[in-house]
Amino acid sequence: MGMVKVVGLVLHPRRDCGSAIDAIVNWAERRNVTVLGLHDEIDRIDCEAVSVTAEEMVERAGLLVSLGGDGTMLRTMRLVEGRKTPVLGVNVGRLGFLAEVDLPDLPDALSAIDEHKFTIESRTAVRTTLPDGKQVSAFNDIAMVRVPGDGLAAIGICVEGKNFVNYAADAVIVATPTGSTAYSFSAGGPIVSPNVEGLIVTASAAHSSFNRPLMLALQEQLDIDVLPTSGRLAIEVDGIIEGYAGPGDKLSIEPIPSAAQVIRLGSTSFYERARRKLRVEGSAQVSVADASDASVVDNFERRRYELLLGGEVAGVLHYRRHGDRIELLHTEVEQSFSGRGLAGRLASAALEDARARATPVVPSCPFVLGYLDRHPEFADLLATTTADS
Repeated sequence: MGMVKVVGLVLHPRRDCGSAIDAIVNWAERRNVTVLGLHDEIDRIDCEAVSVTAEEMVERAGLLVSLGGDGTMLRTMRLVEGRKTPVLGVNVGRLGFLAEVDLPDLPDALSAIDEHKFTIESRTAVRTTLPDGKQVSAFNDIAMVRVPGDGLAAIGICVEGKNFVNYAADAVIVATPTGSTAYSFSAGGPIVSPNVEGLIVTASAAHSSFNRPLMLALQEQLDIDVLPTSGRLAIEVDGIIEGYAGPGDKLSIEPIPSAAQVIRLGSTSFYERARRKLRVEGSAQVSVADASDASVVDNFERRRYELLLGGEVAGVLHYRRHGDRIELLHTEVEQSFSGRGLAGRLASAALEDARARATPVVPSCPFVLGYLDRHPEFADLLATTTADS
């Protein structure tokens, strides 16, 4: 990838990406790089990006930047499917697992791309044609899901033209290795390295005697038959309902190797991200009182404590380590989770962790300062500066 001359932006439909766009436009101006945005996304905001169609963007851009969460990243990958154009994922707002950098690290990431300090990883996609003739593709998964009030998903799995096994389940999911940690995982599927080439078939809440996931090679022909006993099924493509299927319908599943190229800056590996995302036992978990519905994890690569609710990051507390001490910088909780005392949970977890590690604390976050005022039992953790002594 030579010096990028044209960058395309793909934005989250609702989150405010203004500061991210400014950072990219400023970087682009200094390097004489053109920034493109999609008509329906860019026209709502006042910025220097050139408004174009999706076709023109993928034709012209040497790099696509996804600003948002995992959904935006999946949409960006689908836009450039089959092309060599690399995609950089930037987390804006809620924290995703597919994106490579967080907003504060964006300028450094762009410089690293300038200096070719990155690697590119290929992603497999999976494609099918829906019963109504529409072609769809997914980078995580295609799932056939029972419609509430209807019967179970009764599905025959055919490999190389022959029926191998039938599932009766709430859903049957065909996932890529990238998607192995998404819907497939919650249905009991394995964690699969993104360096493995293959597709995973998993049944969610299987009622059939056979309930194990299957792993198929990419070159093996996979067909899914909706059996006569099945209820009506919604077809979810990367989590979005794109159509329906019923008894007698057949979906041919086609893998697309190297369907997208994503930029990795080498800060975290797949396993580190999976461990945090799935909270695999033995990861750097910080105990919090009443961890029934929430847990706090020290995401040390990103230098922040993360409060996880139902697998989603609901809040973060950023920190910096200086020698033997830790500075607590900034606490933020997702708006949709506010009012549940989660910021306090983050603060107490960070302070308990500092106590367990005998690390003096330097609080510069206004919320943490207020929390310390209300909880004098943590006062002994505060780093003594020369001014105090």
